[in-house]
Amino acid sequence: MTENIFDGYLSRNTLFSNKEFLRHNYHPENLPHRKNEIEILSFNLVEALKGHIPSNMTLYGVTGAGKTAVTNYVCNQLEEKGKQLDRPVQSIIVNCRQIDTQYRVLSHIGNSLLEDYEIDEIPFTGWPTDRVFGELVKRMDSREGVFVIVLDEIDHLVKKVGDDLLYNLTNLNSSLKKARSCVIGISNDLKFTDFLDPRVRSRLGQLDVIFNPYDAQQLQDILRERVTIALQENVLGDGVIEMCAALAAQEHGDARCALDLLRVSAEKAELGGSLKVEQSHVKIAQHQIEADQMTPVIAKLPNQQKIVLSSILINERNGLKNIQTGEVYSIYSQACRYLGTNALTQRRVSGLISNLDMLGLITARTISKGRYGRSKEINSCIPQNINPSEIMTNSEPELQGMFNNIYKYQTRL
Repeated sequence: MTENIFDGYLSRNTLFSNKEFLRHNYHPENLPHRKNEIEILSFNLVEALKGHIPSNMTLYGVTGAGKTAVTNYVCNQLEEKGKQLDRPVQSIIVNCRQIDTQYRVLSHIGNSLLEDYEIDEIPFTGWPTDRVFGELVKRMDSREGVFVIVLDEIDHLVKKVGDDLLYNLTNLNSSLKKARSCVIGISNDLKFTDFLDPRVRSRLGQLDVIFNPYDAQQLQDILRERVTIALQENVLGDGVIEMCAALAAQEHGDARCALDLLRVSAEKAELGGSLKVEQSHVKIAQHQIEADQMTPVIAKLPNQQKIVLSSILINERNGLKNIQTGEVYSIYSQACRYLGTNALTQRRVSGLISNLDMLGLITARTISKGRYGRSKEINSCIPQNINPSEIMTNSEPELQGMFNNIYKYQTRL
Protein backbone atom coordinates (compact mmCIF):
# COMPACT_ATOMS: atom_id res chain seq x y z
CA MET A 1 0.00 0.00 0.00
CA THR A 2 1.32 3.43 -0.97
CA GLU A 3 2.26 5.61 2.00
CA ASN A 4 -0.08 8.58 2.46
CA ILE A 5 1.55 12.01 2.77
CA PHE A 6 -0.36 12.62 6.02
CA ASP A 7 0.87 9.45 7.77
CA GLY A 8 4.00 11.15 9.08
CA TYR A 9 2.08 14.11 10.48
CA LEU A 10 -0.52 11.92 12.18
CA SER A 11 2.15 9.81 13.90
CA ARG A 12 4.20 12.81 15.03
CA ASN A 13 4.11 13.85 18.68
CA THR A 14 2.09 17.01 19.12
CA LEU A 15 2.54 19.90 21.55
CA PHE A 16 -1.22 20.51 21.57
CA SER A 17 -3.87 18.77 23.62
CA ASN A 18 -6.61 20.78 21.88
CA LYS A 19 -5.63 23.59 19.53
CA GLU A 20 -9.23 24.87 19.31
CA PHE A 21 -8.93 26.37 22.79
CA LEU A 22 -6.47 28.94 21.39
CA ARG A 23 -8.82 30.11 18.62
CA HIS A 24 -11.14 33.12 18.62
CA ASN A 25 -14.36 31.14 18.27
CA TYR A 26 -13.82 29.24 21.52
CA HIS A 27 -16.01 30.65 24.29
CA PRO A 28 -14.38 29.95 27.67
CA GLU A 29 -16.42 29.39 30.82
CA ASN A 30 -14.18 31.75 32.76
CA LEU A 31 -13.30 35.26 31.56
CA PRO A 32 -10.43 36.74 33.60
CA HIS A 33 -10.48 40.48 34.30
CA ARG A 34 -14.01 41.03 32.96
CA LYS A 35 -15.97 40.58 36.20
CA ASN A 36 -17.20 44.18 36.27
CA GLU A 37 -18.41 44.12 32.66
CA ILE A 38 -20.17 40.78 33.24
CA GLU A 39 -21.94 42.22 36.28
CA ILE A 40 -23.17 45.27 34.33
CA LEU A 41 -24.62 43.13 31.53
CA SER A 42 -26.12 40.61 33.97
CA PHE A 43 -27.73 43.31 36.14
CA ASN A 44 -29.45 44.71 33.04
CA LEU A 45 -30.45 41.43 31.37
CA VAL A 46 -31.88 39.84 34.53
CA GLU A 47 -34.97 41.95 33.73
CA ALA A 48 -35.66 39.50 30.88
CA LEU A 49 -36.10 36.69 33.44
CA LYS A 50 -38.75 38.82 35.15
CA GLY A 51 -40.61 39.35 31.86
CA HIS A 52 -39.54 43.00 31.69
CA ILE A 53 -37.69 44.85 28.94
CA PRO A 54 -33.93 45.24 29.58
CA SER A 55 -32.34 48.52 28.55
CA ASN A 56 -30.69 48.71 25.16
CA MET A 57 -26.90 48.68 25.47
CA THR A 58 -23.83 49.66 23.49
CA LEU A 59 -20.51 47.96 24.24
CA TYR A 60 -17.35 49.77 23.14
CA GLY A 61 -13.73 48.70 23.05
CA VAL A 62 -10.79 47.83 20.82
CA THR A 63 -10.61 44.51 18.98
CA GLY A 64 -9.78 41.64 21.33
CA ALA A 65 -11.01 43.41 24.49
CA GLY A 66 -13.51 40.64 25.26
CA LYS A 67 -16.76 42.34 24.18
CA THR A 68 -18.12 39.45 22.12
CA ALA A 69 -16.84 36.79 24.52
CA VAL A 70 -18.49 38.48 27.52
CA THR A 71 -21.76 38.97 25.62
CA ASN A 72 -21.83 35.32 24.51
CA TYR A 73 -21.09 34.16 28.04
CA VAL A 74 -23.80 36.30 29.66
CA CYS A 75 -26.40 35.41 27.01
CA ASN A 76 -25.68 31.68 27.38
CA GLN A 77 -26.08 31.96 31.16
CA LEU A 78 -29.30 33.94 30.65
CA GLU A 79 -30.85 31.29 28.40
CA GLU A 80 -29.76 28.51 30.77
CA LYS A 81 -31.42 30.22 33.74
CA GLY A 82 -34.51 30.92 31.60
CA LYS A 83 -34.92 27.19 30.96
CA GLN A 84 -34.54 26.42 34.68
CA LEU A 85 -37.23 28.97 35.55
CA ASP A 86 -39.41 28.16 32.53
CA ARG A 87 -39.12 31.77 31.39
CA PRO A 88 -38.81 32.11 27.58
CA VAL A 89 -35.66 34.07 26.85
CA GLN A 90 -33.67 33.90 23.60
CA SER A 91 -30.56 35.73 22.40
CA ILE A 92 -29.82 36.18 18.70
CA ILE A 93 -26.28 37.24 17.78
CA VAL A 94 -25.67 38.81 14.37
CA ASN A 95 -22.21 39.50 12.96
CA CYS A 96 -22.83 42.72 11.04
CA ARG A 97 -19.60 42.44 9.07
CA GLN A 98 -20.89 39.23 7.49
CA ILE A 99 -24.60 40.06 7.49
CA ASP A 100 -24.46 43.68 6.43
CA THR A 101 -27.79 44.91 5.04
CA GLN A 102 -31.08 45.70 6.77
CA TYR A 103 -32.89 42.98 4.82
CA ARG A 104 -30.32 40.30 5.62
CA VAL A 105 -30.18 41.17 9.33
CA LEU A 106 -33.97 41.07 9.67
CA SER A 107 -34.26 37.81 7.72
CA HIS A 108 -31.44 36.26 9.78
CA ILE A 109 -33.18 37.17 13.03
CA GLY A 110 -36.51 35.90 11.70
CA ASN A 111 -35.04 32.60 10.51
CA SER A 112 -33.30 32.14 13.87
CA LEU A 113 -36.79 31.88 15.39
CA LEU A 114 -37.89 28.92 13.26
CA GLU A 115 -38.80 25.73 15.07
CA ASP A 116 -37.53 22.39 13.74
CA TYR A 117 -40.90 21.50 12.25
CA GLU A 118 -41.25 24.81 10.39
CA ILE A 119 -39.89 25.15 6.86
CA ASP A 120 -41.07 28.63 5.83
CA GLU A 121 -37.79 30.49 5.85
CA ILE A 122 -37.64 34.14 4.91
CA PRO A 123 -35.84 34.09 1.54
CA PHE A 124 -32.32 35.48 1.18
CA THR A 125 -33.77 38.24 -0.99
CA GLY A 126 -36.98 39.12 -2.75
CA TRP A 127 -39.44 40.31 -0.09
CA PRO A 128 -40.20 43.97 0.63
CA THR A 129 -38.44 45.01 3.84
CA ASP A 130 -41.71 45.83 5.60
CA ARG A 131 -42.92 42.27 4.93
CA VAL A 132 -39.74 40.85 6.48
CA PHE A 133 -40.19 43.11 9.50
CA GLY A 134 -43.84 42.07 9.84
CA GLU A 135 -42.89 38.39 9.68
CA LEU A 136 -40.26 38.97 12.39
CA VAL A 137 -42.84 40.60 14.69
CA LYS A 138 -45.30 37.74 14.07
CA ARG A 139 -42.72 35.07 14.92
CA MET A 140 -41.62 36.87 18.09
CA ASP A 141 -45.21 37.28 19.30
CA SER A 142 -46.02 33.62 18.56
CA ARG A 143 -43.13 32.53 20.82
CA GLU A 144 -43.63 35.25 23.45
CA GLY A 145 -40.91 35.89 26.02
CA VAL A 146 -37.98 38.31 25.77
CA PHE A 147 -35.52 38.47 22.87
CA VAL A 148 -32.01 39.89 23.20
CA ILE A 149 -30.77 41.00 19.77
CA VAL A 150 -26.97 41.39 19.67
CA LEU A 151 -25.49 43.29 16.73
CA ASP A 152 -21.75 42.60 16.69
CA GLU A 153 -19.59 45.13 14.74
CA ILE A 154 -22.61 47.38 14.50
CA ASP A 155 -20.44 50.32 13.39
CA HIS A 156 -19.66 48.49 10.11
CA LEU A 157 -23.39 48.16 9.36
CA VAL A 158 -24.22 51.77 10.21
CA LYS A 159 -21.39 53.14 8.06
CA LYS A 160 -22.51 50.99 5.14
CA VAL A 161 -26.32 51.31 5.15
CA GLY A 162 -27.24 53.99 7.69
CA ASP A 163 -29.39 53.71 10.81
CA ASP A 164 -32.81 52.65 9.45
CA LEU A 165 -32.34 49.13 10.82
CA LEU A 166 -31.47 50.42 14.28
CA TYR A 167 -34.50 52.67 14.22
CA ASN A 168 -36.74 49.68 13.43
CA LEU A 169 -35.15 47.35 15.98
CA THR A 170 -35.05 49.87 18.83
CA ASN A 171 -38.72 50.64 18.06
CA LEU A 172 -39.67 46.95 17.89
CA ASN A 173 -41.49 46.87 21.24
CA SER A 174 -44.15 49.28 19.94
CA SER A 175 -45.13 46.60 17.37
CA LEU A 176 -44.89 43.56 19.66
CA LYS A 177 -47.98 42.46 21.63
CA LYS A 178 -46.89 39.33 23.52
CA ALA A 179 -43.11 39.48 23.28
CA ARG A 180 -40.45 41.97 24.32
CA SER A 181 -37.00 42.79 22.93
CA CYS A 182 -33.82 44.73 23.59
CA VAL A 183 -30.82 45.52 21.42
CA ILE A 184 -27.13 45.23 22.33
CA GLY A 185 -24.72 46.89 19.90
CA ILE A 186 -21.02 45.96 19.94
CA SER A 187 -18.57 48.40 18.36
CA ASN A 188 -14.83 48.94 17.98
CA ASP A 189 -15.49 52.61 17.16
CA LEU A 190 -16.29 54.95 20.03
CA LYS A 191 -17.56 57.58 17.60
CA PHE A 192 -19.88 55.48 15.46
CA THR A 193 -22.96 56.97 17.18
CA ASP A 194 -22.04 60.28 15.52
CA PHE A 195 -23.55 58.74 12.36
CA LEU A 196 -26.90 58.09 14.07
CA ASP A 197 -30.11 60.08 14.07
CA PRO A 198 -30.53 61.64 17.56
CA ARG A 199 -33.68 59.55 18.19
CA VAL A 200 -31.85 56.32 17.39
CA ARG A 201 -28.83 57.43 19.43
CA SER A 202 -30.91 58.03 22.54
CA ARG A 203 -32.78 54.71 22.23
CA LEU A 204 -29.69 52.62 21.59
CA GLY A 205 -27.46 54.37 24.11
CA GLN A 206 -29.58 53.77 27.22
CA LEU A 207 -26.59 52.02 28.80
CA ASP A 208 -22.99 52.23 27.55
CA VAL A 209 -20.19 49.89 28.66
CA ILE A 210 -16.52 50.58 27.90
CA PHE A 211 -14.15 47.61 27.65
CA ASN A 212 -10.63 48.82 28.36
CA PRO A 213 -7.72 47.06 26.61
CA TYR A 214 -5.98 44.29 28.54
CA ASP A 215 -2.57 45.11 29.96
CA ALA A 216 0.39 42.72 29.73
CA GLN A 217 -0.24 41.12 33.13
CA GLN A 218 -3.92 40.50 32.34
CA LEU A 219 -2.99 38.94 29.00
CA GLN A 220 -0.57 36.62 30.82
CA ASP A 221 -3.43 35.45 33.05
CA ILE A 222 -5.63 34.78 29.99
CA LEU A 223 -2.87 32.82 28.25
CA ARG A 224 -1.99 30.77 31.32
CA GLU A 225 -5.61 29.74 31.71
CA ARG A 226 -5.87 28.66 28.07
CA VAL A 227 -2.50 26.88 28.10
CA THR A 228 -3.71 24.39 30.73
CA ILE A 229 -6.37 23.06 28.35
CA ALA A 230 -4.79 23.77 24.94
CA LEU A 231 -1.18 22.54 25.28
CA GLN A 232 0.54 19.49 26.70
CA GLU A 233 2.25 19.86 30.07
CA ASN A 234 5.72 21.39 30.26
CA VAL A 235 6.00 22.34 26.59
CA LEU A 236 6.48 26.09 27.15
CA GLY A 237 9.97 27.48 27.57
CA ASP A 238 10.86 30.30 29.95
CA GLY A 239 9.34 33.67 29.14
CA VAL A 240 7.13 32.52 26.24
CA ILE A 241 3.83 33.58 27.82
CA GLU A 242 5.35 36.84 29.03
CA MET A 243 6.70 37.59 25.55
CA CYS A 244 3.38 36.86 23.80
CA ALA A 245 1.53 39.04 26.32
CA ALA A 246 4.03 41.90 26.05
CA LEU A 247 3.90 41.95 22.24
CA ALA A 248 0.09 41.93 22.23
CA ALA A 249 -0.06 44.64 24.90
CA GLN A 250 2.19 46.85 22.75
CA GLU A 251 -0.40 46.63 19.96
CA HIS A 252 -3.81 47.33 21.51
CA GLY A 253 -4.06 45.00 24.51
CA ASP A 254 -5.64 42.49 22.11
CA ALA A 255 -6.35 39.06 23.62
CA ARG A 256 -6.94 37.61 20.14
CA CYS A 257 -3.48 38.74 19.08
CA ALA A 258 -1.91 37.13 22.16
CA LEU A 259 -3.74 33.85 21.56
CA ASP A 260 -2.80 33.83 17.86
CA LEU A 261 0.81 34.49 18.74
CA LEU A 262 0.95 31.61 21.22
CA ARG A 263 -0.84 29.19 18.88
CA VAL A 264 1.36 29.99 15.86
CA SER A 265 4.49 29.82 18.06
CA ALA A 266 3.54 26.30 19.15
CA GLU A 267 2.83 25.34 15.52
CA LYS A 268 6.28 26.60 14.48
CA ALA A 269 7.93 24.65 17.28
CA GLU A 270 6.03 21.48 16.38
CA LEU A 271 6.83 21.88 12.67
CA GLY A 272 10.52 22.17 13.51
CA GLY A 273 10.42 19.04 15.65
CA SER A 274 11.07 20.93 18.89
CA LEU A 275 9.79 19.49 22.16
CA LYS A 276 9.33 22.98 23.64
CA VAL A 277 8.06 26.34 22.51
CA GLU A 278 10.82 28.91 22.96
CA GLN A 279 11.01 32.68 22.60
CA SER A 280 12.68 32.21 19.21
CA HIS A 281 9.47 30.54 17.99
CA VAL A 282 7.47 33.55 19.19
CA LYS A 283 9.64 35.87 17.09
CA ILE A 284 9.14 33.68 14.02
CA ALA A 285 5.38 33.58 14.66
CA GLN A 286 5.22 37.36 15.04
CA HIS A 287 6.91 37.84 11.65
CA GLN A 288 4.53 35.38 9.99
CA ILE A 289 1.42 37.00 11.46
CA GLU A 290 2.58 40.45 10.37
CA ALA A 291 3.27 39.16 6.86
CA ASP A 292 -0.09 37.33 6.70
CA GLN A 293 -1.89 40.56 7.61
CA MET A 294 -0.04 42.79 5.14
CA THR A 295 0.37 40.53 2.13
CA PRO A 296 -3.32 40.46 1.03
CA VAL A 297 -3.60 44.25 1.43
CA ILE A 298 -0.50 44.90 -0.69
CA ALA A 299 -1.49 42.33 -3.32
CA LYS A 300 -4.77 44.16 -3.98
CA LEU A 301 -3.22 47.61 -4.40
CA PRO A 302 -3.65 49.30 -7.81
CA ASN A 303 -0.41 49.33 -9.84
CA GLN A 304 0.29 53.04 -9.29
CA GLN A 305 0.10 52.58 -5.51
CA LYS A 306 2.38 49.53 -5.78
CA ILE A 307 4.92 51.62 -7.68
CA VAL A 308 4.77 54.38 -5.05
CA LEU A 309 5.16 51.82 -2.25
CA SER A 310 8.08 50.24 -4.14
CA SER A 311 9.72 53.66 -4.40
CA ILE A 312 9.45 54.18 -0.64
CA LEU A 313 10.90 50.73 0.05
CA ILE A 314 13.80 51.21 -2.36
CA ASN A 315 14.73 54.46 -0.58
CA GLU A 316 14.43 52.69 2.74
CA ARG A 317 16.49 49.67 1.66
CA ASN A 318 19.18 52.15 0.61
CA GLY A 319 19.40 53.38 4.19
CA LEU A 320 17.14 56.45 4.13
CA LYS A 321 14.79 57.28 7.00
CA ASN A 322 12.16 60.01 7.23
CA ILE A 323 12.02 59.99 3.43
CA GLN A 324 10.86 63.18 1.72
CA THR A 325 8.10 63.21 -0.90
CA GLY A 326 10.60 64.44 -3.51
CA GLU A 327 12.89 61.46 -2.86
CA VAL A 328 9.96 59.11 -3.35
CA TYR A 329 8.93 60.90 -6.53
CA SER A 330 12.45 60.64 -7.99
CA ILE A 331 12.44 56.83 -7.73
CA TYR A 332 8.78 56.72 -8.78
CA SER A 333 9.60 58.58 -12.03
CA GLN A 334 12.42 56.13 -12.83
CA ALA A 335 10.06 53.21 -12.17
CA CYS A 336 7.41 54.59 -14.49
CA ARG A 337 9.99 55.05 -17.28
CA TYR A 338 11.21 51.48 -16.74
CA LEU A 339 7.64 50.14 -16.98
CA GLY A 340 6.60 52.40 -19.85
CA THR A 341 3.85 53.85 -17.67
CA ASN A 342 2.79 57.50 -17.62
CA ALA A 343 3.94 59.10 -14.37
CA LEU A 344 1.40 60.95 -12.25
CA THR A 345 2.09 64.46 -10.99
CA GLN A 346 3.89 64.89 -7.68
CA ARG A 347 0.66 66.15 -6.16
CA ARG A 348 -1.18 62.98 -7.20
CA VAL A 349 1.63 60.85 -5.82
CA SER A 350 1.37 62.74 -2.54
CA GLY A 351 -2.30 61.70 -2.44
CA LEU A 352 -1.35 58.05 -3.02
CA ILE A 353 1.15 58.32 -0.15
CA SER A 354 -1.72 59.47 2.08
CA ASN A 355 -3.77 56.42 0.99
CA LEU A 356 -0.90 54.08 1.88
CA ASP A 357 -0.69 55.82 5.25
CA MET A 358 -4.41 55.19 5.88
CA LEU A 359 -3.93 51.49 5.05
CA GLY A 360 -1.20 51.28 7.70
CA LEU A 361 1.49 50.27 5.20
CA ILE A 362 3.53 53.44 5.82
CA THR A 363 3.58 56.43 8.14
CA ALA A 364 3.55 59.85 6.50
CA ARG A 365 4.01 62.66 9.03
CA THR A 366 3.52 66.19 7.71
CA ILE A 367 6.15 68.64 8.96
CA SER A 368 6.54 72.37 8.52
CA LYS A 369 9.70 73.79 6.94
CA GLY A 370 8.86 77.37 7.69
CA ARG A 371 9.07 79.60 4.63
CA TYR A 372 9.94 76.55 2.51
CA GLY A 373 6.45 75.15 3.03
CA ARG A 374 5.39 71.74 4.28
CA SER A 375 6.69 68.28 3.52
CA LYS A 376 6.13 64.69 4.59
CA GLU A 377 8.48 62.39 6.46
CA ILE A 378 7.72 58.90 5.18
CA ASN A 379 8.67 55.53 6.68
CA SER A 380 7.32 52.08 5.81
CA CYS A 381 5.57 49.83 8.33
CA ILE A 382 6.55 46.65 6.46
CA PRO A 383 8.82 44.40 8.56
CA GLN A 384 12.31 43.77 7.23
CA ASN A 385 11.69 40.03 6.97
CA ILE A 386 9.00 40.56 4.31
CA ASN A 387 10.40 40.60 0.79
CA PRO A 388 8.60 43.45 -1.01
CA SER A 389 9.73 42.31 -4.45
CA GLU A 390 7.67 39.14 -3.96
CA ILE A 391 4.54 40.24 -2.15
CA MET A 392 3.88 43.18 -4.47
CA THR A 393 4.36 41.32 -7.69
CA ASN A 394 2.44 38.05 -7.66
CA SER A 395 0.40 39.06 -10.71
CA GLU A 396 2.77 41.62 -12.27
CA PRO A 397 6.23 40.06 -12.92
CA GLU A 398 7.36 43.27 -14.63
CA LEU A 399 6.99 45.07 -11.29
CA GLN A 400 9.31 42.56 -9.65
CA GLY A 401 11.90 43.16 -12.33
CA MET A 402 11.46 46.91 -11.92
CA PHE A 403 11.95 46.74 -8.17
CA ASN A 404 15.07 44.60 -8.38
CA ASN A 405 16.69 46.54 -11.26
CA ILE A 406 16.08 50.01 -9.84
CA TYR A 407 17.17 48.86 -6.39
CA LYS A 408 20.45 47.55 -7.83
CA TYR A 409 20.93 50.73 -9.87
CA GLN A 410 20.36 52.95 -6.83
CA THR A 411 22.72 50.84 -4.75
CA ARG A 412 25.55 51.42 -7.23
CA LEU A 413 25.12 55.22 -7.12
